[in-house]
Amino acid sequence: MRIDFVSDVACPWCAVGLNSLERALEKIGPDIPVEIHFQPFELNPTMGAEGANAADYLKAKYGMGDAQLAQNRAVIRERGAAVGFAFGERAHVWNTFDAHRLIHWAGLQGASQQRALKHALLQAYHGEGRNPGATDVLLDLAARVGLDTSEAAAVLAEGRYTDEVRAAEREWQQAGIQSVPAVVVDQRHLISGGQPPEVFEQALRQIAAAAA
Repeated sequence: MRIDFVSDVACPWCAVGLNSLERALEKIGPDIPVEIHFQPFELNPTMGAEGANAADYLKAKYGMGDAQLAQNRAVIRERGAAVGFAFGERAHVWNTFDAHRLIHWAGLQGASQQRALKHALLQAYHGEGRNPGATDVLLDLAARVGLDTSEAAAVLAEGRYTDEVRAAEREWQQAGIQSVPAVVVDQRHLISGGQPPEVFEQALRQIAAAAA
């Protein structure tokens, strides 16, 4: 079974959704062999390198007040904790395009390396409040998950995989993906949002049974 996980590093529900999906896959076990590919989506594609204050940006973008923002963040923290993801303070939002380029490159090294880097980026931003668009942060995380840092530095400095990431973003948008996380199974079945593990488990079992 192929799973394309369409998401953005800046998306808190993507952190919830990935951990939830993985809890579901743990319950399924080896019954359904799965290969996960991480696909790019930018929530803030026009964001400058300097970023923006997270609270101000989110309130303006979604038309929320302080109370609604606080409530939404509390719900996300609770849902994250339920699937093993600890949210910290996210005081700032940044552009994530370079992170997507590095994730694309990591996927060329292997599925496990891409998955490890994705997790590291989500933890760095949502757990530690680090800038997922900063070169030093990206290289630190690449080293942490065992990727070649000299090659990673060249990818970032030379603008490698810009065209590939842009093309992938367009492809998923043209396929109808307008919000993330979006879990696309075998390029045919869509599971939207940061669903609970039991929802992912049930859907994946049903898809596998139908295919069999």
